[in-house]
Amino acid sequence: MPSRDELFAAYALPDRDRTRVRMNFVESADGAVTLRGLSGGLGGDTDRSAMQVLRTMADVVLVGAGTVRAEGYGDIRVGDDDVAWRREHGLDDQPALAIVSGGLRLEPGDSVFADAVGRPVVVTTDASARARGGVFGAVAEVLAAGTESVDFSAMLDAFTRRGWTQVLCEGGPHLFGSMLDAGLVDEVCVTVAPRFVGGAAGRIVQGARESDRRFALAGVIIDDEGFALLRYVAS
Repeated sequence: MPSRDELFAAYALPDRDRTRVRMNFVESADGAVTLRGLSGGLGGDTDRSAMQVLRTMADVVLVGAGTVRAEGYGDIRVGDDDVAWRREHGLDDQPALAIVSGGLRLEPGDSVFADAVGRPVVVTTDASARARGGVFGAVAEVLAAGTESVDFSAMLDAFTRRGWTQVLCEGGPHLFGSMLDAGLVDEVCVTVAPRFVGGAAGRIVQGARESDRRFALAGVIIDDEGFALLRYVAS
């Protein structure tokens, strides 16, 4: 298993000056994004360690409401060693958490709010913010970006104004598809699990228009269990 320092070196950022969106997913060798309905069942120790490293490097972790509901998102805090790394690099102790929910189909008592180490930001549309934004006043900040659908460029502009230039997106597949369509994905980190799942599980990208989006392979890690951690950058 790669060491923590080796993972930091493998995923090192060229700079923190410009806004950058990283995607992080795990999939089976036959392309399934879930096992028995959850992505967590596909991962291994190296994948989980890499996820913590990517979170440590991020200013904000972005996740779609569907993934929050399916995976039971709660506390995403990084450990003490990672807090020390963040302090050394002039970052807040913990990455911020942002949730995309165009229809605000969440509840203020959900674990993603109750267990959050900081006050999450919920990104939604202008209409949903007016209709239901006040429900979340005690547990989250509501960020309206877009009229009928979420405007991801406007969302990233708002993040940049907060100093959140390094965005780690952990899914789900429809959010990945929307950001690909918008041309906003700079890097994709994919762990390929040595499993063949079959069934009706979807792919890591859903809902995107078919096109030929080119990325360059920037790094490969193979661990002792046969997991392959691939890093792609937009070319």
